[in-house]
Amino acid sequence: MQYKPILVQEYMQNLLKGNRAGCSSVARQYLAKNPSIKDLYEEVFKVSLYEIGRLWETNQITVATEHMATAITEGILNELFEQIIPEKRYNKKVVVACVENEKHQVGIKMVADVFEMKGWESFFLGTGIPTSELVKFIRETQPDILAISLSVYFNFAKLLKMLQILRSEFPYLQIILGGQAFTRVPDDVFQRLGNVVLLTDLYLLEKYIDSINANLKT
Repeated sequence: MQYKPILVQEYMQNLLKGNRAGCSSVARQYLAKNPSIKDLYEEVFKVSLYEIGRLWETNQITVATEHMATAITEGILNELFEQIIPEKRYNKKVVVACVENEKHQVGIKMVADVFEMKGWESFFLGTGIPTSELVKFIRETQPDILAISLSVYFNFAKLLKMLQILRSEFPYLQIILGGQAFTRVPDDVFQRLGNVVLLTDLYLLEKYIDSINANLKT
């Protein structure tokens, strides 16, 4: 549909100007034509933030502008949260967090929201959680799944170390991974990640959750 790239361009322009009201207006325009918040996340927010990340990595925008764009988008996610909670709930829990040193949490917040849309209880930890504290939190909450985001490829070594610790502590915990950094990870490197599931977009995440929910009773 032609309106999608136009709205993405408008959203990007408003992000770069720091116009939160304009960004909110674009989100409303999108939902007026397509009421799927998941599609809005994937087709507008994700596309725009990936481009913002590319502009920052190539020194075409400042880190301040990149942070501003991220903060605006996260604010809109918070505005939409009440609309995503379904009546049907499952007795399932997921912990969602970022790799140590990561400073980008919008992507994993979208993941947390998709789990909520699908009736799960999500514990969104965001950025800045040391692996040792994550281990303690997992012990306390006993989640069914752990979702980890890696946005910056520079932190890939941190992810490998994190997975090693988590596998030692929770050998049977299902771990799913995602984030912009995985567009730069060679296929053969995934063999080093162990028993994990890589989900590169929210549609694959939705199918993954649906496959689990199909075998559950409310």
